[in-house]
Amino acid sequence: MSDREFAFPDNGYGYAAPNLPGFVMPTLEFKGKPFVYSHHLSVPFRELVIDPKKSLPGGKKASLDDNLIIHGDNLEALKALLSRYAGKVDVIYIDPPYNTGTEGWAYNDNVNSPLMKEWLGKVVDRDDLERHDKWLCMMWPRLQLLHELLAADGVFLVSVDDNEVHRLRMLLDEIFGEESFLAQFTWKSRKFPDSRSVTGISTDHEYILAYQSSSGMGFRGVDRDETKFQNPDNDSRGPWMSRSMLGLATAQQRPNLHFSIVDPKTRVEYAPPKNRGWRYSRDRLEAMIKEGRVLFPKKEDGRPREKKFRNELQNAFVAFPTIIDDVFTADGTAELREIFGTQTFDFPKPSQLLEKLIEQVVTDDAIVLDSFAGSGTTAHAALKLSNASGVRIKFILVECEKYADTLTAERVRRVINGVPKAKEDPLKKGLGGSFTYCGLGQPIELESFFEGKGAPQYEQVARYVVYTATGQSADAPAEPRKDWFVAESGGYRIHLIYKPDLAFMRSNESALTLDLATQIEKGAKGKPILVYAAAKFMSQADLTRRGITFCQLPYSVHRVLGEAPDAT
Repeated sequence: MSDREFAFPDNGYGYAAPNLPGFVMPTLEFKGKPFVYSHHLSVPFRELVIDPKKSLPGGKKASLDDNLIIHGDNLEALKALLSRYAGKVDVIYIDPPYNTGTEGWAYNDNVNSPLMKEWLGKVVDRDDLERHDKWLCMMWPRLQLLHELLAADGVFLVSVDDNEVHRLRMLLDEIFGEESFLAQFTWKSRKFPDSRSVTGISTDHEYILAYQSSSGMGFRGVDRDETKFQNPDNDSRGPWMSRSMLGLATAQQRPNLHFSIVDPKTRVEYAPPKNRGWRYSRDRLEAMIKEGRVLFPKKEDGRPREKKFRNELQNAFVAFPTIIDDVFTADGTAELREIFGTQTFDFPKPSQLLEKLIEQVVTDDAIVLDSFAGSGTTAHAALKLSNASGVRIKFILVECEKYADTLTAERVRRVINGVPKAKEDPLKKGLGGSFTYCGLGQPIELESFFEGKGAPQYEQVARYVVYTATGQSADAPAEPRKDWFVAESGGYRIHLIYKPDLAFMRSNESALTLDLATQIEKGAKGKPILVYAAAKFMSQADLTRRGITFCQLPYSVHRVLGEAPDAT
């Protein structure tokens, strides 16, 4: 815990109450946190490089607008995705290493932060990092970038077990905000008790933490069991079901809910138990009896029940339970065996589990991201949902291991094309779909281009410029337009005078001229303008008069402070 949480003013009873000035929410401190706290900001933007041969269908049809499977370090991949998807991802699900001490994953010492290098090498011995510190250092910057990618109405989901759940809760409270916590689901992952346990205790569960981007979100709920509604007495109000009318209040707590009601036909009186009481008041129950909404028992030792009509229910769904106990890890293992014919991955999540969760929060054209993709379960679940419901769901997977192509992407290929030996459709026939396979290219550092080391494509630089300037993602043209217009973002019209051509960038054509500025000003219609170019051939007075802010490439690619002023 942070020492800051104990620095409360004394209120006469010890420490200050949470609602008093000076209260600071507790935070989790760990070795390395000061050095990874802002590390995500120093991670360079990299190009997403399409591999047509590994894409499906591949060739010229491979596109960054398609479903994506990215092979590379997930921290760098998430940074690469920001320029396209910042604030646009509807559902994020991750299944990071559980940190049991046996996974074999290693914290990456080759971080770019000089402070981290110095700290690891000099201030703290590498062996002095406990495994929990390593795990938290690994998770912090990745969670920061995932938070930036999540849409304003999005939901973040993460699987975890007892080893780190309490620490992860505190990380997420700090990054997403404690008020963004939605639920802690308990997933009964083991179908049968573990008889190998040396403690005699079978750990049969894992957790799934859920956070929302903004208040007012939540899950849709599960379908109501319509089979319970019938109409055996041909009631004109339609199908109904019977339910208990008992409440939870004792006679001492709510004496007004403890009274007898009389069956108007038999005159038999029925009283509630002393420790329960009725759910409704005397007046309400008497009105329900007159309306034929109370079902009296045939035997005197029975208890009256309520008629609940289907057409009076305001919601077709009931609340999603926090205990998930109808799908297991064994189902995920069997699923992979059916797809590959052999055991290919340890403890895979079953696609049914991800279906249940994703279905709760997606709408048409939703984007689902998994940056610890593993065996590709998230893509499988998204394809199943799309196939079954017709809802368009785009998936983005990131996997850093060597099996990204041979396992992660290969599973998705087989699920799309069909598995002939599968027992049932639609897996046997194939779910249909496509994806583009990518790697991570060179950092988008325009300085390297001017040094003749190669240049990123126009669209990549355009998206990078927009995000870096405004913190927002936007669509960008694949090729430059005549006036070099890229997008409107953050209240600005943004133009980029750039070509991935060294001769062009060294020529006068790459400069902002008076004629071009006049054309840009005319198209802006009074809106403030950002123009990125290698040079300008006009005065600052002319630029100011035309509402143009000139940003010289490569030096002035940075965040604009605040949104543009109102042009009116």
